[in-house]
Amino acid sequence: MTTATAGGAGSAPPADKRPDTGPGTGRRPRGSVTGTRRAVAAAFLLPALVLLGALVVYPIVYSVYRSFLDQSGTGFAGLDNYEALFTDATIRTAVKNNAIWVVFAPTVATVLGLIFAVLTERIRWGTAFKLIVFMPMAISMLAAGIIFRLVYEQAPERGVANAVAVGVHDTFAESPGFPKAHPLPVHPLKAGGDGSFVTKETVRAGQPANLPLVGVVPAKMPGDAEPAKAATASGDGITGTAWLDFTKGGGGKPNVVDPEELGLKGLTVEAVKDGKVVATATAGPDGVFTLPASADGSLLRLPADNFREPYNGVDWLGPSLVTPGIIGSYVWMWAGFAMVLIAAGLAGLPRELLEAARVDGANEWQVFRRITVPMLAPVLAVVLVTLMINVLKIFDLVFIIAPGSSQDDANVLALQLYRTSFGTDADLGVGSAIAVLLLLLVIPVMLFNVRRIRKEGRR
Repeated sequence: MTTATAGGAGSAPPADKRPDTGPGTGRRPRGSVTGTRRAVAAAFLLPALVLLGALVVYPIVYSVYRSFLDQSGTGFAGLDNYEALFTDATIRTAVKNNAIWVVFAPTVATVLGLIFAVLTERIRWGTAFKLIVFMPMAISMLAAGIIFRLVYEQAPERGVANAVAVGVHDTFAESPGFPKAHPLPVHPLKAGGDGSFVTKETVRAGQPANLPLVGVVPAKMPGDAEPAKAATASGDGITGTAWLDFTKGGGGKPNVVDPEELGLKGLTVEAVKDGKVVATATAGPDGVFTLPASADGSLLRLPADNFREPYNGVDWLGPSLVTPGIIGSYVWMWAGFAMVLIAAGLAGLPRELLEAARVDGANEWQVFRRITVPMLAPVLAVVLVTLMINVLKIFDLVFIIAPGSSQDDANVLALQLYRTSFGTDADLGVGSAIAVLLLLLVIPVMLFNVRRIRKEGRR
């Protein structure tokens, strides 16, 4: 009769009953589970590590090496290529513009994303609005650049931005009259030297004053312009006619008011004596104007304001506005990205805290500033850092939107890297130095992001 050992049913079998795994038994010892897992992990990571080395590590190492060589790549240049980063005016402009991009583009996009995310929580059609704002993210940088190149076109009939600007301007400001108008040599007018026109001889009371002009397209004439009427002498004053001395199809006579010719409505006429304006009149729909008796013996002058060019909007792609204009196109694309991430973080906020603050008497601005924004700080940091890294390598929008005349003013480091390395006078040494500079600028942002992630992981 056998008895149970003190260890009970869970105790190990006697040594002589354990399975033999020694040599000659045909059994293999069980491998380490930890070692197997490490081997499998290494096998899966190896292709990624090879790609990382080939596509990231090797280009970085080679760029650093190439930055110390001359333009031909055969001679050692020392720090000459890095010196060019601080002495070349074009590269300095690129560095300055990159600083502007890093400061303003991510900040504006993040702030707009925060505003959109908070406001769309309170409206029924918030989802539709988010979809519309996020849609530009589906557009490539190339397509967005082409779109905004057209938006910023100078001609109002082509550029949407200037079409709006001109429409608003012309609503509140009087548009110029006849920018291309001018007299013919046979006309009684001559150039005044400042864009104005003056009569060749003085005018006298009792004698009609004719002021014919040409150069105005009939389609550009005021809509309420009437057929010109020949002026007749009246009392001590001076009466005259300002008209477009042009007959469709020909047949008209110079200096004669023909039946089909239109009056220059709104044209300003000044009477000038001894260099001083003594009287002013404005032509009516039929071109007739009347000056008082004080204009007797004066020269009639048509001021330059009658002929100034019309307002054509803002030069968005000029040297002073090209960088802000391109930043605007970037914000248009990436504000939706910021909004979606912030909205996701906003959805995870504990609503009881917000309601408790409102119950305690906090208004919406206080709730937003003291509770919502601080609790969204990790999400805002992610969005801001991501956009900062993104704008450091901005290239497509600047290359496409900025015209050739303004590309130097809109230059950024990524574009300068391309132009230096593959342009007309390519210098891969300086181009590699610019690439190293870009890497050095990105590293602090990446380190900040890594520290933030580790800090979040400890919570």
